[in-house]
Amino acid sequence: MSQEIELKFGFAPAALSGLVAALSGEGARRERLQAHYFDTPDRLLARHRIALRLRKEGRRWVQTLKAQGASVVQRLEDNAVVPAPRGGGVPALDVGRHDGSPAGDALAAVLRRAAAERDNGGTPPQAPATLQAVYGTDLWRRTRVIDLAGGRIEAALDEGHILSGGERLAVCELELELADGSPAALQALAAEWVSAHGLWLSHATKAERGERLAQGLPLWPVVKAGTPGGELPPDADRWVRDSITRCLGQIVPNADALASGHGGPEHVHQLRVGLRRLRTVLRELQGVEAGEALREAFGMLGRWRDRDEALGGAAAALALSGAPPITMPQDGADVTPPNAVAGAAAFQQALVALTVAGLQPAGESPLEAPPRDDHGPRALAARRLKKLHRRVLRDADGFESLPAEAQHRVRKRVKRLRYLAEFAAPAFEAAAVRRYLKRLAPAQEALGQLNDQAVALDAYRRAAEAGNAEAWYAVGWLQARRAPAVHACRQALRKLGKAKRFW
Repeated sequence: MSQEIELKFGFAPAALSGLVAALSGEGARRERLQAHYFDTPDRLLARHRIALRLRKEGRRWVQTLKAQGASVVQRLEDNAVVPAPRGGGVPALDVGRHDGSPAGDALAAVLRRAAAERDNGGTPPQAPATLQAVYGTDLWRRTRVIDLAGGRIEAALDEGHILSGGERLAVCELELELADGSPAALQALAAEWVSAHGLWLSHATKAERGERLAQGLPLWPVVKAGTPGGELPPDADRWVRDSITRCLGQIVPNADALASGHGGPEHVHQLRVGLRRLRTVLRELQGVEAGEALREAFGMLGRWRDRDEALGGAAAALALSGAPPITMPQDGADVTPPNAVAGAAAFQQALVALTVAGLQPAGESPLEAPPRDDHGPRALAARRLKKLHRRVLRDADGFESLPAEAQHRVRKRVKRLRYLAEFAAPAFEAAAVRRYLKRLAPAQEALGQLNDQAVALDAYRRAAEAGNAEAWYAVGWLQARRAPAVHACRQALRKLGKAKRFW
């Protein structure tokens, strides 16, 4: 297959026996896979998300080249069976085995660019001849083909280790690959197994984890929003789908880290950013609200963040001001741990649905933008940016007299304005977009500080009214700072009103 479409999942150790049972029975196979992954000393292939390996599959050897496809769940792949050496050992690597394939073309393009950079006096890349084994895997794989009404799915369960020098990283993951038929069949099986086995989506490949192990890098990195590069697609529908896929590229890795128990506060923050960006695309470009599962996950993560960060920041500021110690109860009754939020079945099923929808042919995907008179992403972006900007400025005029809830809505609009500007940036003059975002940043910062103060004030007031006399000091201290914070927001919004529009 030149391009594979697969979903990768992590799961808790307790789910292993159920998955083994699901992959047993008629047609099931189990074999040992021992792979050697190759790259240059300067990691040329890894930097371009290309994986090149020689793998022993049972008794035969297969050389495989994988490169990035249209999305993180679509990979270009080319396989070549390699004769086993007579004396045993690992066969010789030959990149020419992939000539003429889409994956081979992707590799050739990377090598050409590297050669051009070297010839132009840039940092010299390593020549292809210096490809060397950098890490390996030793796995047992269970596979079973599952026939559904709309397609055929190959399920593969891997158990084993990634090896690099003296380091070992345990691997236990499930892959569901669309062998034939509609992506909807893949979604149906994935949704069923997410519920039955507690699966969560993962984008991390063995090659990526092996590279991080070999380099001594964090195995569960925090993933921030990427910057859109290149030109926007010519039609708005494709732009909407690409934007949603880009959001998932931030959401899934951070949710993966949290669900697996390896995440921290920054993963929570970036997961919330990714969800807010996704909701911006859905609302501003599709005219729909995010589904209930996404909204609930965002809200639960927000309550955790409010308790651990907004209250923590207020407590630190109070201490610096010379306030007496204030003991706050650990009110965790309505706060769900982030790992439980990230691994919840409904949330993961929503991510699966969005992922698969982005793979469906034009005209069949629910991610396409609604009908409209214009068809270009630039026109769509300009219209939405103009409307959002106008609403923010309208609210800015009387910001100080707005109720707290309305002020919070202004903050959310400012965030949507920023994210939409970032998504649309490639369609406009880069310097103009940067100047506008520079004017927008102080307003977002001031509104964020006001929100944190409001969250802390509400928490301390509830504690005081429940009998915590110490908390009344914090209530008074925070209340006294509300008016200056509101005024700072008004001033920042006024400066935003003077920003030159780039659309």
